[in-house]
Amino acid sequence: MSIGTCGRAFSTPCVHEHACVRCALLRPDPDQRSHIEEIRDNLIARIAEAEREGWLGEVEGLKASLAGVEDKLAQVDALVKRQSIAVELGMPGVRQPAGTTEARRASP
Repeated sequence: MSIGTCGRAFSTPCVHEHACVRCALLRPDPDQRSHIEEIRDNLIARIAEAEREGWLGEVEGLKASLAGVEDKLAQVDALVKRQSIAVELGMPGVRQPAGTTEARRASP
């Protein structure tokens, strides 16, 4: 399941091996916030398990992914906040040329 849009140039190799939550080029989709939260919660549980089992290398990798997920959640929140403060300005009115009035233009 996709959590956003990849900003990587088409047909270029992915240096993160598709670990998108770590990638600065991922633009997260606000509609996927709950899925990103699930990923975060899963990472927290996996970190706890790895610490319990003494898998120190695994802990470091998972923490890097967790930092990426937290960054993606912050990006989603910032995007939603920007969108929520947008103001509808409406369509601009048509101005009359200077020195003209409706009455003048109506007369022959």
